[in-house]
Amino acid sequence: MRKRMKKNFRVLRELFRIRFQHLMLFRLGFFGPFFVDGSLFAVQLMVFGAVYSNVDRIGAWGEGEMILFIGTFSLINAVGMAFYFFGIRQVPDKIRNGELDLYLTKPVSPLLRLTFEQINPGSLPLIAMSLCIIGYGARRAGIVPHAEDVLLYLGWLAVMILLHYDMMVLIRSVCFYLVTNAKLEQLEDAALELCMKLPGIAFYGIYRVVFCFLLPYGLMATLPVQSILGELRWQAALQGLAVAAVFTGLTVCAWKRGLRHYNLGRHFTATI
Repeated sequence: MRKRMKKNFRVLRELFRIRFQHLMLFRLGFFGPFFVDGSLFAVQLMVFGAVYSNVDRIGAWGEGEMILFIGTFSLINAVGMAFYFFGIRQVPDKIRNGELDLYLTKPVSPLLRLTFEQINPGSLPLIAMSLCIIGYGARRAGIVPHAEDVLLYLGWLAVMILLHYDMMVLIRSVCFYLVTNAKLEQLEDAALELCMKLPGIAFYGIYRVVFCFLLPYGLMATLPVQSILGELRWQAALQGLAVAAVFTGLTVCAWKRGLRHYNLGRHFTATI
């Protein structure tokens, strides 16, 4: 196990080195994302300001808690954009055009390589901006967190980043069986856009079932914020952990079964 981890670490380090070298050959490709992602971030803040300018509270959350929420969601999104978003987005194309064969011949997990080979340094400033918003939101909410509160928040943040990654991989694993997953990606974008504006505490009834369990984007920023506010009850915490565990298991199974289906299909085509 330790040997395998060392091997994967060396592979990741080499992927990062190659990616940075490639980006620096084309300076616009390196610095361009700083401007594009920064502009997108500013637009998101303007939309947030327009939506909540005349709203005093959502549930028990006031302005400070909502700023903390939007900063947390932005941080999860920024981490994904910086490290795995662009790598996972190319999975359907790799499956359709047969380029996935090249990844299967390498002595490393194909998913690991696909995940990190398209890291985007242009999104790193978004992480810093999101942290600033989180700090500002905590100040407006009057929160003075202790060290254990911060650690708990970071722990939930890691779990929700994993859940976000799981959802991306799971939706694109459909391409092992179907020609396109365009409709699912549209559903993903719509759900993300909605849940970035409304916290999970705003969903009730069937909406809670859909956006907290079936498409659990409503949990992603809500649970970390509830943890640092001291509002996260143990029942909700267990539900959140269960959802993350279930989707991680589904993602692993879907990817492994998809690879078997892909290999079987390629073998059948080759024999014909």
